[in-house]
Amino acid sequence: MLDSSTLDRRSPLPLYYQIQQILLAKIRSGAFKSTQALPSEQEIAGKFRISRMTARQALKSLCEMGIAYSKRGKGTFVSPFKFEKGSRQVLSFTEERRECGSRSGSKALAFELIIPDKEIATALHLKDKEKVFRFKRIRLADSAPVGIECSYLPTRLYPDMDQKFDPSTSLYGALEELYGICIHVTDEVAEAGLLDARDARSLRVSSGIAALFLTRTSYVEGGAPIEYLKSVYRGDRYKIVNRFTKRNKGIY
Repeated sequence: MLDSSTLDRRSPLPLYYQIQQILLAKIRSGAFKSTQALPSEQEIAGKFRISRMTARQALKSLCEMGIAYSKRGKGTFVSPFKFEKGSRQVLSFTEERRECGSRSGSKALAFELIIPDKEIATALHLKDKEKVFRFKRIRLADSAPVGIECSYLPTRLYPDMDQKFDPSTSLYGALEELYGICIHVTDEVAEAGLLDARDARSLRVSSGIAALFLTRTSYVEGGAPIEYLKSVYRGDRYKIVNRFTKRNKGIY
């Protein structure tokens, strides 16, 4: 599957980079499919007659790009397809993953009582120095970290939540079960950016890779805000998908 004749040893381009590009072309063409194992360091080194260090660097560079991922003792694999985030309906992370046929999970990082900044207070229509619960967690898809979510919840709507809520369980399930609150509609803003070092460590990727930064305000049917959410998702695992229809009447 790999053609060693495509390697140009007289080129100023590093050998590892050339091999990276060869593997990348194979992935994009579908020769290597999602979650499929890539050739090992030993196989690449033997095929191209290079050192294993150079082969390792080629595979590592694909992982840093988010194109591949490694499993200790098992090898390097093509990263799965990108999950979709759209505006067609209000879905929780768990519901999104279920629709994609993948398993969801989470790892709680913080659940605490704070006085929010102006941005959060304005979105939630809070009074001066009114407190919120801050719930931060890493979201997992098929056991792999794909995003970080931080929810801000007004304490006046969720009294004693720090005593009643188990952070290892579903947040939206708890809001409905414990407080009878269901999300009716959300306003969401998505922006492109780069992962900083702290978030990259949490998501087990290299800093500086592309990411989607989302802010979302959720409302009940009467229009009152009940949650403000700030999220960051790996750009190599997510894409924004929207559906638009053209009006039949009006000025064009």
